[in-house]
Amino acid sequence: AFLLLDVGNYAWHILNHKIPFLWRFHLVHHTDLNMDITTAFRFHFGELIGSVFFRGAVILLSGTSPMLLLVYEIIFEAATQFHHSNWKLPLAFERLLNRLIVTPRMHGIHHSIISNQRDTNYSVIFSFWDRIHRTLKLNIPQDEVVIGIPSYFDMNELTIGFLLKLPFTKIRKS
Repeated sequence: AFLLLDVGNYAWHILNHKIPFLWRFHLVHHTDLNMDITTAFRFHFGELIGSVFFRGAVILLSGTSPMLLLVYEIIFEAATQFHHSNWKLPLAFERLLNRLIVTPRMHGIHHSIISNQRDTNYSVIFSFWDRIHRTLKLNIPQDEVVIGIPSYFDMNELTIGFLLKLPFTKIRKS
């Protein structure tokens, strides 16, 4: 059940990138220009509401017990905060960790302004979902990754009010 919850979140993340309606809300998360632990909490309420229904269905279909769900959610939140952190781990250590879990370098690539980098590395806890589904991209130097969405690069524009309205406006081409 733990693995089913995690692959469900992997699938939800892909859907947020591939379905235009969902991307409108997930875009708020990707407009952060400086990825750090606060990015782990930068989600539009519309995306959070949608995730309740999707994740709820995964919980019901997987038969997850309340205790396992609690354990999963604690690990899920810790993993999300870890891989959104701006820690620069030693490369050898990060590569070792990345064989099993999502690391800051791996997820940083996912937040790149370059779309063929952004559309990779969807895993949340276990990195092997990206390996299995061929959505893994590594070996991009951490210092070369520029974070954000090119058409939303004005930090002065990215206010709370702007981000709350963003999904309901005309989305700029990136």
